[in-house]
Amino acid sequence: MVVADDQALVRVGLCGIVATGDGLTVVGEAADGLAAVDVVTRLAPDVVLMDIRMPVLDGIEATRRITASTASRVLILTTFDLDEYVYGALRAGASGFLLKDAPPEDLHAAIRVIAAGDALLAPGVTRRLIATFAASSAASVDPAPVPPGPRPAPDPLGGLTDRERQVLALVAEGLTNAEIGLRLHITAGTAKTHVARLLHKLDARDRIQLVIIAHRAGLAP
Repeated sequence: MVVADDQALVRVGLCGIVATGDGLTVVGEAADGLAAVDVVTRLAPDVVLMDIRMPVLDGIEATRRITASTASRVLILTTFDLDEYVYGALRAGASGFLLKDAPPEDLHAAIRVIAAGDALLAPGVTRRLIATFAASSAASVDPAPVPPGPRPAPDPLGGLTDRERQVLALVAEGLTNAEIGLRLHITAGTAKTHVARLLHKLDARDRIQLVIIAHRAGLAP
């Protein structure tokens, strides 16, 4: 993975913590967003641990460039003190968030979750941020003009089965595959298969996008 943070001591500390994780390796570092884009483009890491506030190019714009041009996935470092930064990171294509004061085992777990193609949806704070982001994004889009005469609104989830709608609603609650399996009395593997089908059918990059889609469609509580 690549670690991007403008504070040298923080960056070195993060690299050291990552290195203690089983099977985790830091292949590059960056002290600003532009350097992060360059390093990721050259080294193609599975995961980028990205700070938001950095010189030259901030972490949000760096995330947007990385997700637009590479297959690397971005895990954002945040204190959750400024929600608008988190919303910007979501729009830029981030796959998850990590609190800066998280313990090492949480960092290791988060990296593995992101590397596996999943999104990091921590309980509580992240669910609230995702829900607010989804609502604000939907409200910010100007509706297209509607021609005269009745026209039924298309169902954005029209191609889903009843079971897939159930799974999508539970994903929007922030449940893991194992938790979805327990709730629906199916195996975690079956839940994972349903989530994979949802990602394909809804053309979503990860679980975060599924949550946003569910909220916009009114499926989530």
